[in-house]
Amino acid sequence: MTTLPIFSPLEARVLGVLIEKEKTVPDAYPLSVNTLTLGCNQKTARDPVMSASEAEVLSAIDSLKDYSLIVESSGGRVMRYAHNARRAFKLPEQSVALLAILMLRGPQTAGELRTNCDRLHPFGDISSVEAFLAELGESETPWVVKLPKLPGSREHRWAHLLCGAVDTEALSVAASQRHADTDTVAKLQADVARLSEEVAALRSMVEKLVAS
Repeated sequence: MTTLPIFSPLEARVLGVLIEKEKTVPDAYPLSVNTLTLGCNQKTARDPVMSASEAEVLSAIDSLKDYSLIVESSGGRVMRYAHNARRAFKLPEQSVALLAILMLRGPQTAGELRTNCDRLHPFGDISSVEAFLAELGESETPWVVKLPKLPGSREHRWAHLLCGAVDTEALSVAASQRHADTDTVAKLQADVARLSEEVAALRSMVEKLVAS
């Protein structure tokens, strides 16, 4: 593939799921459209969470066929779909694995990518992840981009460019909001724990008073 395709978010999600499931559920691969849709709509290990219909997934499959990225086969009475990313993109397995995890989970640091890629392609260390990311980012047509560090963060995150240029400002705002939400939840949990301890202490005092 000589030029970088520009996918819709759902097309990127479909391709990412096919790459992922090839490794994680080989017995069920290639995937039926039903299984593929469920993979696109997973509530875990997905960012953003989607709610695509089978018709929308089939439309995305048709678009990906234009790039020779989908291989279609008949499994009994059900059509099944596999990806052809390594050959179509002309990229090594390591690079395809990194792109898949970025398509599935959004921007991540090299450390997060190493952990999340483990079932697709285990990297020996973070430096090997960074080397493949650098190669993807320094390609004549870059596949990924290194994002500015978030406030308080020690590591850069990386994002794929398969859906076009990245709005770094919007990503920073969204990440800051998630961080604020996490802090709020943690504070509420701490408050609940503290109140539970106080209630337990008061109950103990009441029981002692009643006993006396």
